[in-house]
Amino acid sequence: MSGISPLAIVEEGAKIGKDVSIAPYCFVSKDAEIGDGTTLAQGVQILGKTKIGKNNEIFSYAVLGSKPQDLKFRGEEVELIIGDNNKIREFTLFNPGTAGGGSKTVIGDNNLFMGYVHIAHDCIIGNNCILANGVTLGGHVQIGDNAVIGGLTPIHQFVKIGEFAMIAGASAVAQDIPPYCLAEGNRAYIRGLNLNGLRRKLERDDIDSLKRTYAKLFKSGKPLIEHAKELLDNEENIHSKRLLEFVINNSRGIPFKREIEKNEENRAVDE
Repeated sequence: MSGISPLAIVEEGAKIGKDVSIAPYCFVSKDAEIGDGTTLAQGVQILGKTKIGKNNEIFSYAVLGSKPQDLKFRGEEVELIIGDNNKIREFTLFNPGTAGGGSKTVIGDNNLFMGYVHIAHDCIIGNNCILANGVTLGGHVQIGDNAVIGGLTPIHQFVKIGEFAMIAGASAVAQDIPPYCLAEGNRAYIRGLNLNGLRRKLERDDIDSLKRTYAKLFKSGKPLIEHAKELLDNEENIHSKRLLEFVINNSRGIPFKREIEKNEENRAVDE
């Protein structure tokens, strides 16, 4: 059922598409834009300059576009941009960008944001991601396509999560997690490849290539970035290249345990 409830407040100037449903007690600001087929359940708040695409389903008491929780924010013009076909569950909080981060928070398409997820200022989220209940992103976090973040996981400011990565629930992520990898723990570190996720999306040859590249990269004991550059020179598989390029260009470090460290731990136990 589409239409705007008489108990909703839609400020003059807001752009509302076709077949949009706005339930009672919603608020939509004058600078907002809502695309065709999007539904707002009871009590949703769309604030500031927020642009929402088509066929999004936004559940009760989500707050989208409220001022960023950044002490440097001085009321400058900023945006929250949300793509198409997203499910945004109850009590989620998405903030727009800040001048220091490009002034935009950008959400892609076909994502699921479960209850109480917080997307802070200047974050960039790709497509087909799942963020489970209580995931909290600090400012400037970037998440690639097809990533899965387990519930109650906080992610530090400026961290990058690569495509097809999976973060286990109740982890605490303070460093960059490469694409295709599985990370877990507080603090989280890489445990291996996200094989379950990869098998649903990639061909067997691509997965086999990633297995070989992962083993060469993380089990050699060599300096990570320098070794990634060496491997990239001879790599042809597009997915393995993306893994290596991510490692080379990381900004916060890659959390993994070197094989040499494990060997030293074993020797310490034996002694």
